[in-house]
Amino acid sequence: MTSWRIVRIIAGTFILLSLALGSPASPFYQSSWWLAFTAFVGVNLLQSGITRWCLMETLLRKLGARTGC
Repeated sequence: MTSWRIVRIIAGTFILLSLALGSPASPFYQSSWWLAFTAFVGVNLLQSGITRWCLMETLLRKLGARTGC
């Protein structure tokens, strides 16, 4: 699996998990502050789309993940 795919899987997992923990309608609700983590992930995705640089992808490549899409 490439670093590009792993980053998107991690981001999607973080978003779904933080929504489950931050949404009052969720049975897993802990605190509305989890929604700030959702926003943080979204801002990082936006930043990486604009600048074409992602820290998570850089770290994954250093850990041995293949480069590419």
